[in-house]
Amino acid sequence: MQEQNEHDFVTFDDWGFDVEDETTTILHIKETTDDNKKAKKSLISSLNILKDYGNGFRKLKGQKIDVVQISENECTPSVCKLSTEEILRFGGQKFIQSTEFDHPFVNSLCSLSEEESRTVMLVEHLLASAEKIGEKLFDSAINLLNECDKLSSKTGNPVERLVYYFSRALRERVDIEMGKNCTKGLGLHGMRDLQESLRSINACTIAVQDMPMCQVVKFAGIQAIVENVENSKKIHIVDLEIKMGVQWTILMQALANDHQHNSQNPLEYLKVTALIDVQSRTNVEETGKRLMSFAESLHFPLCFKIVMVEDILDLKKEDLDIDPDESLAVYSQYLLSNMITQQDRLDFLMGFIKEMTPRIMIVAEVEANLNSPVFVNRFIEALFYHGALFDLFEDCMKSNESTRKAMEEDVMWHGIRNIVANEGEERTMRHVTIELWREYFKRFGMEEMKMSNSSLYQAKTVVEKFTGKNSFTLEMNEKFVTIGWKGTPLNSLSAWKFHKTSTFHRANYLTL
Repeated sequence: MQEQNEHDFVTFDDWGFDVEDETTTILHIKETTDDNKKAKKSLISSLNILKDYGNGFRKLKGQKIDVVQISENECTPSVCKLSTEEILRFGGQKFIQSTEFDHPFVNSLCSLSEEESRTVMLVEHLLASAEKIGEKLFDSAINLLNECDKLSSKTGNPVERLVYYFSRALRERVDIEMGKNCTKGLGLHGMRDLQESLRSINACTIAVQDMPMCQVVKFAGIQAIVENVENSKKIHIVDLEIKMGVQWTILMQALANDHQHNSQNPLEYLKVTALIDVQSRTNVEETGKRLMSFAESLHFPLCFKIVMVEDILDLKKEDLDIDPDESLAVYSQYLLSNMITQQDRLDFLMGFIKEMTPRIMIVAEVEANLNSPVFVNRFIEALFYHGALFDLFEDCMKSNESTRKAMEEDVMWHGIRNIVANEGEERTMRHVTIELWREYFKRFGMEEMKMSNSSLYQAKTVVEKFTGKNSFTLEMNEKFVTIGWKGTPLNSLSAWKFHKTSTFHRANYLTL
């Protein structure tokens, strides 16, 4: 076998390396034939992750963008209701106490209200059940999950709802591992159906697009594109996952305003090419009609083109009809992580984009490590990530309870189910942090571009318009922007350019 390149990802489980801190190199988790040693190693690793959350090490740590924040000192358990993330941290501390006999008692637990103490115990039971499942102690896990059922509910507070869905997913995992007759979680076909439903226009998709995370991506990302194509007469955008296409109405307005003040260099056209699969055709055609109608209202020169392929490997450069005089930009919003399980196609797509030599590529992704090959580690990361989302929904969707319920039941549940219950090719939800994307992008000669002050201003302006703005956290982390909720990172936005002289090295693949 050929020697591996330093940045080769040989299987899609290799995207789940655990990182000790921001300066640590990526560590492989080596398998062992000794189940006891493996279980002990897994537990130690999982406890370290819980300690990181408890000590605040997993919170945002970059340079804060000036958005008003609530200081932790301003909110004590006796005065303010604890957030979901704080309850999860307390539950993690209680769980650590139960596994480490020499662990000091956490005095802060004494100040909790009766309801908060009950939810902390609920989280402790959930974590303990996940640990038992990781050790293959299924009877003990079921007993703990039965305790979770007594206190959790999909109509309760955010922690109770969160535990309700995670405990359901754990039960499915137990059924799968014990070989009982059940559906294998939400596997390949189910996730494709979910992704297709998210491309259609309904209350959930509109709510997702209206969330501050998506709004920051749109406004700050479009600002970065404008800065890299300004003064161009022909602009071509390739959108890898267009969905509702609202971002291009923002771009049209920005370009129309710029060119009104620059009459000596008028814009000939903006071309938006939507790259889609066959199943998305109807929805994207409707998106195209709306964009064309909006362009007509502005008297704006828009060309909209759909490039439809059954398999991304069939894509050819001539399909995109690229004019050499065009300033080209690529926009990828929450797409690339969906392709981690199809790494040959992901490699092909990135190599294809490199050959197009765009001026800029905008990448927005979930900022969480939900792909650890160690089940309990992945479970803990997913629990804290989704805990922040449930807390966000509770605060920001109070006036739209029916949509919040639909978001949790129809969107969040399917993701939780897939991350927790499935393994191998069935596990398609494999979000990773930007540190791993950065290592992967190096293979294609991609260089990160620092988000400009104007882009940061757009991000800040968007956040300040939202209810609960004090709980949103914007940070500049090296060259990219991270948006979080009460300190927990949720999404990242980054900009990239390609070196023309670099050479792409394809990975050596190993069979799963």
